Amino acid sequence: MGVGNKFSIDYMSLSSGLHTFDFEVDDTLFSEMESNEIKGGDCKVHACINCSDSKLDVNVVISGSVVVECDRCLDDCNVPVEFSGLLTVRFSDLQHDYDGDVMWISPSEDMLDLTQYIYESIVLSLPYSRVHEEGECNPEMLASFQEISEEELEALEAQAEEADVVSLDDNNRSILEALKAQMEKED
Repeated sequence: MGVGNKFSIDYMSLSSGLHTFDFEVDDTLFSEMESNEIKGGDCKVHACINCSDSKLDVNVVISGSVVVECDRCLDDCNVPVEFSGLLTVRFSDLQHDYDGDVMWISPSEDMLDLTQYIYESIVLSLPYSRVHEEGECNPEMLASFQEISEEELEALEAQAEEADVVSLDDNNRSILEALKAQMEKED
């Protein structure tokens, strides 16, 4: 059973009016969607559907947290998720593109699959900066990002230059010198 079945609603069996549904989002959704951003999560989805003959209005509220890579230390980081949105579902036999706000389905379909909408809503609700709370980042990784002084930078550059020169054999050195001489003539 795919994850899509988990977030599908048999809307054809619903009478006109309001109906509520609750779903649990776990790591399965993110692995099936092959998410590169989200490694896992635990979210609750509450969907309130207002059914009419011409359309469905689906009010979706999502809350919980997901696991992403910390922008600061690159370790896994829990980030809270809060989303509230309205999806309008319209019926048509013609092909229409889903734009995130309006979904078109054939009147002959009996199931409304909210998988894509739920996934996109979670991704869009992520904060721009995804970092641990102050003091929770990996201290070893943070230490590797320390700023270095100008003198330390110059020393590192000198070491790198020395290593490059030492590693050149005589043949490569003569080729580089010939190229350098040719470039100087062109100037």
